[in-house]
Amino acid sequence: MPDLDRRAASRRRAIAYWVTTLLVATELALAGVWDILRIPYVRGVIEHLGYPAYFLVILGVWKVLGAVALLVPRFPRLKEWAYAGAVFNYTGAVVSHLAVGDGAVALVYPIIQLGLVGGSWALRPPARRDLVPS
Repeated sequence: MPDLDRRAASRRRAIAYWVTTLLVATELALAGVWDILRIPYVRGVIEHLGYPAYFLVILGVWKVLGAVALLVPRFPRLKEWAYAGAVFNYTGAVVSHLAVGDGAVALVYPIIQLGLVGGSWALRPPARRDLVPS
Protein backbone atom coordinates (compact mmCIF):
# COMPACT_ATOMS: atom_id res chain seq x y z
CA MET A 1 0.00 0.00 0.00
CA PRO A 2 2.77 2.55 0.73
CA ASP A 3 4.03 2.14 -2.86
CA LEU A 4 0.56 3.02 -4.15
CA ASP A 5 0.49 6.13 -1.94
CA ARG A 6 3.91 7.15 -3.21
CA ARG A 7 2.80 6.77 -6.85
CA ALA A 8 -0.38 8.76 -6.18
CA ALA A 9 1.62 11.54 -4.52
CA SER A 10 4.06 11.54 -7.43
CA ARG A 11 1.16 11.78 -9.89
CA ARG A 12 -0.43 14.68 -7.97
CA ARG A 13 2.93 16.47 -7.92
CA ALA A 14 3.34 15.98 -11.69
CA ILE A 15 -0.16 17.32 -12.33
CA ALA A 16 0.47 20.35 -10.09
CA TYR A 17 3.78 20.96 -11.88
CA TRP A 18 2.20 20.91 -15.32
CA VAL A 19 -0.78 23.05 -14.30
CA THR A 20 1.45 25.76 -12.80
CA THR A 21 3.97 25.53 -15.63
CA LEU A 22 1.32 25.78 -18.34
CA LEU A 23 -0.24 28.78 -16.61
CA VAL A 24 3.15 30.51 -16.35
CA ALA A 25 4.16 29.66 -19.93
CA THR A 26 0.78 30.73 -21.32
CA GLU A 27 0.92 34.05 -19.49
CA LEU A 28 4.50 34.69 -20.61
CA ALA A 29 3.72 33.80 -24.22
CA LEU A 30 0.52 35.85 -24.46
CA ALA A 31 1.97 38.83 -22.60
CA GLY A 32 5.09 38.60 -24.74
CA VAL A 33 3.09 38.70 -27.97
CA TRP A 34 1.03 41.63 -26.63
CA ASP A 35 4.28 43.42 -25.73
CA ILE A 36 5.86 42.78 -29.13
CA LEU A 37 2.71 44.04 -30.88
CA ARG A 38 2.61 47.00 -28.46
CA ILE A 39 -1.14 46.80 -28.14
CA PRO A 40 -2.71 49.97 -26.68
CA TYR A 41 -3.37 48.43 -23.25
CA VAL A 42 0.22 47.41 -22.57
CA ARG A 43 1.56 50.58 -24.18
CA GLY A 44 -0.57 52.56 -21.73
CA VAL A 45 0.72 50.56 -18.77
CA ILE A 46 4.36 50.88 -19.79
CA GLU A 47 4.00 54.64 -20.36
CA HIS A 48 2.24 55.00 -17.00
CA LEU A 49 5.20 53.26 -15.37
CA GLY A 50 7.60 55.65 -17.11
CA TYR A 51 9.31 53.24 -19.49
CA PRO A 52 9.83 53.91 -23.21
CA ALA A 53 7.62 52.04 -25.70
CA TYR A 54 10.57 50.18 -27.26
CA PHE A 55 11.08 48.46 -23.90
CA LEU A 56 7.95 46.42 -24.67
CA VAL A 57 9.60 44.71 -27.63
CA ILE A 58 12.63 43.77 -25.55
CA LEU A 59 10.45 42.40 -22.73
CA GLY A 60 8.13 40.68 -25.17
CA VAL A 61 10.85 38.77 -26.96
CA TRP A 62 12.33 37.57 -23.67
CA LYS A 63 8.91 36.53 -22.37
CA VAL A 64 8.16 34.45 -25.47
CA LEU A 65 11.60 32.83 -25.32
CA GLY A 66 11.08 32.11 -21.61
CA ALA A 67 7.74 30.43 -22.29
CA VAL A 68 9.34 28.21 -24.92
CA ALA A 69 12.26 27.37 -22.60
CA LEU A 70 9.89 26.24 -19.85
CA LEU A 71 8.04 23.87 -22.16
CA VAL A 72 10.74 22.25 -24.29
CA PRO A 73 12.22 19.00 -23.01
CA ARG A 74 15.74 18.89 -21.55
CA PHE A 75 17.89 22.03 -21.18
CA PRO A 76 17.51 22.32 -17.38
CA ARG A 77 19.98 25.22 -17.13
CA LEU A 78 17.99 27.18 -19.73
CA LYS A 79 14.85 26.54 -17.67
CA GLU A 80 16.59 27.98 -14.60
CA TRP A 81 17.31 31.15 -16.58
CA ALA A 82 13.69 31.28 -17.74
CA TYR A 83 12.45 31.00 -14.16
CA ALA A 84 14.90 33.72 -13.09
CA GLY A 85 13.72 35.97 -15.93
CA ALA A 86 10.10 35.47 -14.92
CA VAL A 87 10.94 36.38 -11.31
CA PHE A 88 12.80 39.50 -12.51
CA ASN A 89 9.82 40.43 -14.69
CA TYR A 90 7.18 40.09 -11.97
CA THR A 91 9.23 41.58 -9.14
CA GLY A 92 10.09 44.43 -11.50
CA ALA A 93 6.39 44.93 -12.14
CA VAL A 94 5.66 45.07 -8.41
CA VAL A 95 8.45 47.57 -7.75
CA SER A 96 7.49 49.68 -10.79
CA HIS A 97 3.87 49.92 -9.68
CA LEU A 98 4.97 50.84 -6.16
CA ALA A 99 7.36 53.47 -7.53
CA VAL A 100 4.58 55.31 -9.36
CA GLY A 101 2.23 55.12 -6.40
CA ASP A 102 -0.21 52.54 -7.73
CA GLY A 103 -2.38 50.91 -5.10
CA ALA A 104 -2.50 47.32 -3.93
CA VAL A 105 -4.83 46.30 -6.75
CA ALA A 106 -2.01 46.78 -9.29
CA LEU A 107 0.20 44.42 -7.27
CA VAL A 108 -2.19 41.47 -7.10
CA TYR A 109 -1.59 40.05 -10.58
CA PRO A 110 2.23 40.12 -10.57
CA ILE A 111 2.25 38.66 -7.04
CA ILE A 112 -0.04 35.82 -8.13
CA GLN A 113 2.23 35.20 -11.11
CA LEU A 114 5.24 35.12 -8.79
CA GLY A 115 3.48 32.45 -6.75
CA LEU A 116 2.82 30.38 -9.87
CA VAL A 117 6.44 30.73 -10.99
CA GLY A 118 7.62 29.65 -7.55
CA GLY A 119 5.22 26.73 -7.55
CA SER A 120 6.30 25.55 -10.98
CA TRP A 121 9.96 25.85 -10.03
CA ALA A 122 9.51 23.99 -6.72
CA LEU A 123 7.45 21.19 -8.29
CA ARG A 124 9.65 20.55 -11.33
CA PRO A 125 10.67 16.91 -11.77
CA PRO A 126 14.30 15.83 -11.38
CA ALA A 127 14.81 15.67 -15.16
CA ARG A 128 14.01 19.40 -15.37
CA ARG A 129 16.34 20.50 -12.59
CA ASP A 130 19.77 21.98 -13.13
CA LEU A 131 21.64 19.54 -10.94
CA VAL A 132 25.35 19.98 -10.54
CA PRO A 133 27.08 16.60 -10.80
CA SER A 134 28.82 15.56 -7.62
